[in-house]
Amino acid sequence: MKFLGNWWHILKTDKLLQKILTNSGYLLSSNVLSMGLSVVQSILAGRLLGVAGFGVVGTITAFASTLNRLFSFRMNELVVKYFGEASSHNQQERAAAVVKAAALGETGSAVLSFLILILLAPIAAARLADDPTTAPLFILYGSMVLANFATETSTGVLQATNKFRNYAVVNLISSILTASIIVWAFFAQRGMMEVVWAYLIGKFILGLGTAFLGWQEMNRAIGKGWWKTSFSHLPPFKELFSFAFSTNISSTIIMLVRDNEALWIALFLSPVEVGYAKTALAIINLVQVPITPFISTTYPEINRAVIKRDWTLLRRMLKRITLISGSWTGLCAIGLTLFGRWLLGFYGADFQPAYVPMLIFLIGLGFANIFFWNRPLLLSLGLPLVPYRINLYAGIAKVALAFLLVPRLGLNFEALLLSGFFVISVSLIVWRGLKEVKKREISDLEANPA
Repeated sequence: MKFLGNWWHILKTDKLLQKILTNSGYLLSSNVLSMGLSVVQSILAGRLLGVAGFGVVGTITAFASTLNRLFSFRMNELVVKYFGEASSHNQQERAAAVVKAAALGETGSAVLSFLILILLAPIAAARLADDPTTAPLFILYGSMVLANFATETSTGVLQATNKFRNYAVVNLISSILTASIIVWAFFAQRGMMEVVWAYLIGKFILGLGTAFLGWQEMNRAIGKGWWKTSFSHLPPFKELFSFAFSTNISSTIIMLVRDNEALWIALFLSPVEVGYAKTALAIINLVQVPITPFISTTYPEINRAVIKRDWTLLRRMLKRITLISGSWTGLCAIGLTLFGRWLLGFYGADFQPAYVPMLIFLIGLGFANIFFWNRPLLLSLGLPLVPYRINLYAGIAKVALAFLLVPRLGLNFEALLLSGFFVISVSLIVWRGLKEVKKREISDLEANPA
């Protein structure tokens, strides 16, 4: 009871935590509803298509997302850092120039990734989906990258300006539309084409809607002529490019190593194992959904605390949000262990083999869920190359072991490799970030003794 009383006091008195929880609440309410819809549509799609068909759809969506992110420069992180810094110092021209450059860069990368997707679609259909006739579906769904021409940039603007409510609404509308089409496809006994269209339409709504919100917010915050701002107001090009390049490389490593299990499993095993993995990860999303909004809402606050060099505030914030994420993750882990087989039963009896890999995936994903702030902390500290190097070395080890052993040891070993990657890389990034905070705090105290 004393513990609960202390937490109630903290929630009533900690204004920053209240702000984070309020902003997270907008996204969480949308995400919870979206999660419910996602579970329903996932179950119906799995029942409609079967394990192998469900695995093929997972391969198609993962392939397009991979190419899109491969050429992405994590513009949301760049915008949060540089747009946020410029806005805090009332440098409106610099803030506008950063967003303009980010949007143009993201648009160019979207066009490039779609052209490459068209060229690679036949190979992906034959090698990953084990069905050359699915190539048109790869291209069809791949058009989602064009709709997301400014999603990251717009998301960064909304993060930096604490505008989360409207984004949550667009996200919910996207989920409702996707789920509605899949429900129709299930009862109408349609096929894979309709399921792919459902996911594609949802992506178009989310991408174009987010871009519209970002444009509106820039008009409000900077002025309607912000896009005419000269690039001469940008921060030093070398610094900006270094940040964008390092976050792109780091994002690429993370994407290839940890966020594309469907493609790795499709390469080493078969669409059936992809179906098991996709199902297991869909259920684990239940654990991640409430924590995901914290990533968007805490990064700007971490960045502000670093700008102010308020290390006490920063440590207190990290401690409290970690306690929240850890408590939730622990409860969900117990729940999935006890009721995981029951949840898989909704997909069908043939999905039960996904239970063991689900629990193995949960170890690593749960650990990353608890310390979700690890990378944003180092980005705010101006150390984007640190997570890049850590993820690179851990990723090389994971991929090498996968090529050597996964074809022989199967899906459970691939799940073990992913969890090991998360535990090792996140631990090292957290340790390095906290060490840097302590170092800077000592340096400030020495420079300004009381």
